[in-house]
Amino acid sequence: MNTRATTPGPYTASSDSGSDTSSGTDDSARVWEELVTSALLGTDRRPPTVLAGTTDTGTTGAGTTGAGTTGAGTSGADPAGAATTGADLAGALLDAAALHTVRRRAGLRPGPAAPPLEPAPEDPRRPLPEAARRRLDQLLAGRAAPSPAAGRRGAAPDLAELLPQWLTLANERGYKAPPAALPALLDAARARTDLRPQALRLAGPRGLWLAALNPEWRFALRGRGAAGRLPSPEDAQGVRALWDEGLFAERVALLAAVRGADAAAGLALLASTWTAERAEDRLMFLDSLRTGLSDADEEFLEAALADRSRNVRATAAELLAALPASAFAGRMAGRAATCVGLDRTAESPVISVEAPHECDAAMERDGVVPTPPAGRGERSWWLGQLVEAAPLACWIGRFGGRTPEEIVALPVADDWQGELHAAWCRAAVRQRDASWSRALLGAPAVPPATGPGTSSLAERAQLLATLPADERAHWVAAFVAAHGLSEAFQLLGVCAVPWAEPLGAAVIDALDIARDAGSYPWSFSGVMGLAERCLAPEAARHLDSLTALPDEEEDTAPGAGGYWSEAFRRLVATLRLRAAMRGELDGGPQPAGATA
Repeated sequence: MNTRATTPGPYTASSDSGSDTSSGTDDSARVWEELVTSALLGTDRRPPTVLAGTTDTGTTGAGTTGAGTTGAGTSGADPAGAATTGADLAGALLDAAALHTVRRRAGLRPGPAAPPLEPAPEDPRRPLPEAARRRLDQLLAGRAAPSPAAGRRGAAPDLAELLPQWLTLANERGYKAPPAALPALLDAARARTDLRPQALRLAGPRGLWLAALNPEWRFALRGRGAAGRLPSPEDAQGVRALWDEGLFAERVALLAAVRGADAAAGLALLASTWTAERAEDRLMFLDSLRTGLSDADEEFLEAALADRSRNVRATAAELLAALPASAFAGRMAGRAATCVGLDRTAESPVISVEAPHECDAAMERDGVVPTPPAGRGERSWWLGQLVEAAPLACWIGRFGGRTPEEIVALPVADDWQGELHAAWCRAAVRQRDASWSRALLGAPAVPPATGPGTSSLAERAQLLATLPADERAHWVAAFVAAHGLSEAFQLLGVCAVPWAEPLGAAVIDALDIARDAGSYPWSFSGVMGLAERCLAPEAARHLDSLTALPDEEEDTAPGAGGYWSEAFRRLVATLRLRAAMRGELDGGPQPAGATA
């Protein structure tokens, strides 16, 4: 038997008779295209003009009868030109399509083999304990669960909010992700940018290897070199090659890595191409000097004050202001001292303020922005920038050796106190000066509106971040005890996790007071969410009594007790689950009642 199979495009024909395969391929492609067109439009609207068949003698034929009606003919079989009905024509079309499908598949020649994948790199870290591995699967599955209806979260823990904490604990203990969990882990990191640092750290080199195979996971490779990994800072040749040829994100990450390992080497790398960089790139590169900032960077930053870009000049000025011994800091201290001082004519010490009357070229070169934002006066705007950039130590001598607490407590003439204290707050945050932060925060029990420094909760949160963790927790605990939770949310957010005592007890007591007051817990949902993530797991034993359904008083909101009971049960369940997570990662037994 002599047969021929022809296929279009990349498919090839094979024939025992040795006939021309090129013409056969073109003919088969035409037939296949005709069949597809008729099938899409319908045989009634577009009757096929050819139906291909195969015979024992290798001949194919097609006959047309009537007004566009087509019949298939085969040698020695049905007579050519036999009329067909619409149903027969549709069946013939499907038969021919089936035949050509087999031909196309049978005639396929294998293409060139793709090069084999590079094997996944080894990850020397230890594997997760079995219980922790199962917990990771549960958390990754739970993050994609649909959110509950608004207003009711139920008593079950929110697994999506526990995943970041689990990743942090696992990384602190030096574990690696199970290979089977890598796809779900990368999906989670793709969906939530806050998970990415910890998720990619747990995924390790195998996660980066896998991410290179899926375009949806390419975010994991950004800034990590062409192969997903940065060269070692000690690899001078690799560092130079990536710095000269890499993408912008790769160069930013490389500079940060080199700067973190060797501040001087990072500065030298940046200086080598500084004048050839674009303004927007210079701004991002300059920001990397915050890591390891020292007096050795002063000369480079002084030169950057003359940069063409205003944003680059402003960033250079901000970094120089954090170097109290720099020439820039001395210039700003001199300018600020001419504006702020003691009024020698007053009967009691008073701070007098004479804001600048102009912003000259030298001030602009040192980063002072001449044009204020809408709603701000020019002089107050210039004053704030000068005071913010001046070293805080200069004010001790300026005010006769007084301490920061004594300086902040002095009255300020002509309603300049708010502007002056706000500038000192920004300076304390920029210079990470804990003594000035304490002075500007004042006592936590003092009402914010009458405090010595600032009444802004946002500024207070920034000042708190400069204090040691234990001192921060004690200050916020005293603030919560004095003023309740309504104004404490921002302050709680800057406290170290888990909350150190007495902060945890203060939050629990404040929640208990709010429940007894009969209000709905929704007003405290933000604080309750923080408590689930930030309370020490050991605090669960102090909350059992709050999970009971309280008796409703006449002056309480209807149903509020049930909502509070549910919220406290969820809080207890979450704390116990966090304790279980920690125990599983430590390889110990799971605490009782800790399953989600």
